[in-house]
Amino acid sequence: MALPATHSQLKLDLGVEVEGDVDGIEMGVLENGMAYLTQRGLSSICGAARSTIQEITKEWEDSYGSGLEPRGRAQFFSNYLREAGYDAYTLYMEVERNGSPHYAYSEIVCMAFIEFFAFEAQRTNNTAMVNFRRLARYGLNKFIYDALGYRPTDKWVYFNDRVSLLHDASPPGHFILFKETTGMIVDLIRGGLPVSDKTIPDISVGSHWGRHWTDGGLERRFGERIKFEHNYPNYYPQSMSNPQTPWAYPDEALPEFRRWFREVYLPTKYPSYILKKANVLSGGKPQAEALASLYNPKQIGGN
Repeated sequence: MALPATHSQLKLDLGVEVEGDVDGIEMGVLENGMAYLTQRGLSSICGAARSTIQEITKEWEDSYGSGLEPRGRAQFFSNYLREAGYDAYTLYMEVERNGSPHYAYSEIVCMAFIEFFAFEAQRTNNTAMVNFRRLARYGLNKFIYDALGYRPTDKWVYFNDRVSLLHDASPPGHFILFKETTGMIVDLIRGGLPVSDKTIPDISVGSHWGRHWTDGGLERRFGERIKFEHNYPNYYPQSMSNPQTPWAYPDEALPEFRRWFREVYLPTKYPSYILKKANVLSGGKPQAEALASLYNPKQIGGN
C-alpha cells in the first residue's frame, strides 16, 4: 500500500530515466542522475516489512518541525540524516511515471534505513547487514547504475548544443542575454544543476532584465531593443514552437546590463531562482543553498 499524497511530500518536476527490478529490488534513476530505491525496493534491501518502512517515514513527517525531541528509532534517523545535511520534510520524493506516483528514496536516506536495520533496530537482520557492508564499499548510486546498466549522459550537452545554435545569433549592433550569462550557466553546471529543457537560467535573467529595461525607460537612453530569431535544439520540447523571438539589446546598453547583472540580479534575483530549482537537484535543498551562495555580495564586489 503506497503512502497517500499529502501536502508534506516533495513532488519533483522530473521524470524517471530508467527503472527496473533487479533480484527483487525495485530501483531507478531520475532525469537528474539521482539513483533511488522505491519503497518496495528499500524494504527488500533492508530485509524489513514494507509497513515498517512506511511507519518510519510517517514518524519523520510527524516529527518534522514539531519542536519535540525525537525518541527511539526516530532519534537515530534524526541524528543520522541531519548530520548528513538532510533537512527535507519527507524521506522520499514523489515522481510520476506512466501517470502514477512513485516514491523515490535517495541514497542518503536508503543508507540510513539499511544501517538502522543492520545495527540499531530491536530486531536487526542479516540481509541489512550484508547489504550495508557491500554498499559501504560500493556505494548505492554505483550499485544502482551498474545493476540497471545506466550510464549518465553528458551534463554539458544541453548547454553546448544551445551555444552552437546561438553562436552567430546576435544581430549587428546588439547583444543577446544567453551569451552574456554563459559564465553563470557554466558555474551552475559545475555545481551540479542539470541545465536542460527544464532549467534555462537565461529565461530568468531575461524576465528580470526586461522589467528593468521597461521600468527604467532604458530605451530612451540606449535606443530600441529588437527581436531576433533563434531555435532550441530539436530534442527540447520548446522546439515545437521554433523559431523563438527573444529580445536583443543595443550594444550601448551592455555596460548597464553588466552592472545590473552583477549588482542586482546575482545577489537579489538569482538565489530565489536557484532555490526554486531544489527539486531537480540530486542534493535537494542543501545543494540549492550552496549554489545560491555562489555569488554573494562580497564576491561580486570583487569582480
